[in-house]
Amino acid sequence: MLRRLVLLCALLAASVQPLRAAEIASDPAVTQEVIAEPAGSERYVGSIQAAVPRGIAAYGPFRVLDRTRAALVDVTDGASPAQFAAMLRAYPNIALIEMIECPGTEDDRANLRLGRMIRARGIATLVPAGGSVRSGGVELFLAGARRIADPAAEFAVHSGADEDGREARDYPADAPENRAYIDYYREMGMAPGQAQAFYAMTNSVPFKDAKWFNGAEMARWVSLNRRESLDSLASVP
Repeated sequence: MLRRLVLLCALLAASVQPLRAAEIASDPAVTQEVIAEPAGSERYVGSIQAAVPRGIAAYGPFRVLDRTRAALVDVTDGASPAQFAAMLRAYPNIALIEMIECPGTEDDRANLRLGRMIRARGIATLVPAGGSVRSGGVELFLAGARRIADPAAEFAVHSGADEDGREARDYPADAPENRAYIDYYREMGMAPGQAQAFYAMTNSVPFKDAKWFNGAEMARWVSLNRRESLDSLASVP
């Protein structure tokens, strides 16, 4: 599977370990993008901004905020699906994931599995004003049974690349490396043409770069719900 990698900022560039994914800093004005040779299956974008809520319990990158809400505040990895399942066993009424600081993933396959788990539970996803969802985090936002993004929310996407430096455009359109994402977008409710167009948009910038946009632009690519659609969560017993 393709991986996407953009490393933190200039101050961290000298100390980072090789990655096999994407990491994009939340402020592109202070980001130095660096390619590192892959050592795993990662795809995330680092950040030094958003405040992380403490919550009442922590399960890997998740923080439980109350009986119906959790927050995603860090990179996901191979352990995240099991951590998510454990969280839901302990807090079965969680119906909303607030995406506060979501740099991406260290394991693409596990990340897509986690997205399918979110959708199967009918959980909504919300990116509030000031929230940042980047790289593999975007797939998790799309997993929401209801998806809400404040117009001021931040998103970032970029092309994937394999261990040999080949990007999505270097593979046939129907290659497994490309189909994995298009099939996932279809599962998340996109029509065939919409899935193709969204995937093409994510690959419109090279591996070394990132496309930044806000929640208002995300609404032009995928169907979003209104914030008021979450009012029913207050009635969860």
